[in-house]
Amino acid sequence: MKYFFLSDGWTVGRVWASDGLWQMAAWRRQPDIQRMNICLVEQDEVLWLYQVEDVVLTVEVKPTTQLQVSKSGQAIGQVVLKRLMSAEQVIERLGTASARCHLQDIKSMV
Repeated sequence: MKYFFLSDGWTVGRVWASDGLWQMAAWRRQPDIQRMNICLVEQDEVLWLYQVEDVVLTVEVKPTTQLQVSKSGQAIGQVVLKRLMSAEQVIERLGTASARCHLQDIKSMV
């Protein structure tokens, strides 16, 4: 598995595998991308941990609202994540950050 962090207010767009842009006709399914119940909080920004299957190489992310403005004042339309993280990198990142675990519907896990 591979991982990435994604800020609240952003969503996954297009996905690429080794043979190019993910094609539903070829794969006969959506790529396996799941938001986990773990997030980091940095400077009041919530970053959720996502898990993706190994065949995914690149993920495009984009704001869920029409206009996401960066700190420089420019609008951000989309971002392409080309370096997804390994489990070891995620653990290292969690160890150096202010992390909190967010559990939803804990009764269904028991």
